Amino acid sequence: MLTTLIAGLVLGGTYALVAMGLTLQYGISRIMNLAYGETIIFAAFAAFFLFSNFAINPILGLVIVLPAAFIFGYVTYGAMMQPLVKRSAKTGTLEVDSILATFGLLFVIQGVMLVVFGSNYTSYNYLNFGVNVLGANIAANRLLAFGLAVAIGGTLYFLLTRTRWGTTIRAIAVAPNSAPLVGIDVNRTARFAFALGTMLAASGGVMISMYQTFTASMGVVFTMKALVIVIMGGLGNLMGALVAGLLLGIVETLVATYVDPGLTLASTYLIFLAILLWKPSGLFGKAAGR
Repeated sequence: MLTTLIAGLVLGGTYALVAMGLTLQYGISRIMNLAYGETIIFAAFAAFFLFSNFAINPILGLVIVLPAAFIFGYVTYGAMMQPLVKRSAKTGTLEVDSILATFGLLFVIQGVMLVVFGSNYTSYNYLNFGVNVLGANIAANRLLAFGLAVAIGGTLYFLLTRTRWGTTIRAIAVAPNSAPLVGIDVNRTARFAFALGTMLAASGGVMISMYQTFTASMGVVFTMKALVIVIMGGLGNLMGALVAGLLLGIVETLVATYVDPGLTLASTYLIFLAILLWKPSGLFGKAAGR
């Protein structure tokens, strides 16, 4: 049981980090990014490519992948999303337009990955040995992924809640129409938040690649899980994403270990529906903790 719980926390930590990025993109930029999971898988392939071809371990790979992901998100927002934002000022259809636009982007990224990397399951061997933690034997690569998720997620949470920059971002999340009245450039901040969310997705992809097999077509699974976590925790709420991600990781691991691995996805949506029926606004509510 202890091994299962620790493994669940490790998985949940990665889920939480991934969901934080989508929370930023939707909560700040008001962009519902359906290509989010493809960004995660592309980063996983990038880590695999660097490790297999240049012997660059995933930790050093983060130094290369994360800036590239930030630039990709920044350019994508400017080229695809900014015109939609300007048009939505009159039509008020940003969420619908962003869903359609990113749905197309999903297939573009997925197609590139299929051409470059193929459709087979991919993995690589990095720190694949057991470490004793409180009597439980946990793979070192999973523990490293959990530690990185805690470090990156904790740093982000601190910056958003304890700095002037974070206050600016949270102000847009709470009152986007009033933020310009105090001199906040909403468009520039939203673009930065979207790029930051893309970078968080990439960091999650690198961590997932260290201990899990992946294919070019499984991005939709991570998109759906991130959406579930974001809604469970409360739209735009970082603490909610953290708690929901950990909860989801523990539930999936318990079900896979003691019930049936084939029911993990069903358990995810079951707990999702239960929380929505109990508290439709999510565990922390939309405005909680901002």
